[in-house]
Amino acid sequence: MIISDRNVLVKLIQQLRATGNRIVFTNGCFDILHKGHVEYLRQAKHYGDILIVGINSDTSVRKIKGEPRPVMPLESRLAVVDALKFVDIVVPFDEYTPVELIKLIKPDVHVKGGDYHEDELPETPIVKQFGGKVVIVPLVEGYSTTSIIDEIRRPYGVNCR
Repeated sequence: MIISDRNVLVKLIQQLRATGNRIVFTNGCFDILHKGHVEYLRQAKHYGDILIVGINSDTSVRKIKGEPRPVMPLESRLAVVDALKFVDIVVPFDEYTPVELIKLIKPDVHVKGGDYHEDELPETPIVKQFGGKVVIVPLVEGYSTTSIIDEIRRPYGVNCR
């Protein structure tokens, strides 16, 4: 389910919590979805009942990754992640970090990939303030969107980096 309206999101989360559901949140760009992304999201789901995935807007991705990213527009990235059976809710966000979204969601668990360290995440204090915990899951080696883009461009003599 894709939810762009944050008021609708907050009401739904209240209903889910009232029925005892444990909320897990993670976020990312998810540009050119690959096996590493899928396994990461599958692992995240194991930490609760409802998996909410925040997806960076196109503008936000450009700030994080630089031009010419994203390759896939936001609408496509939302649809592809939403199609995964273990993802329950997908939410777009414009900010550089998911801090504002986390303040609304108040997840029981915030999951990040192994390329992050809990003490370096700006969202860690917010998650803990609401009684949640941050979990770092290992990355699936050998998969990256940048590598995929490079592989596609290599025959044409263009490098992504």
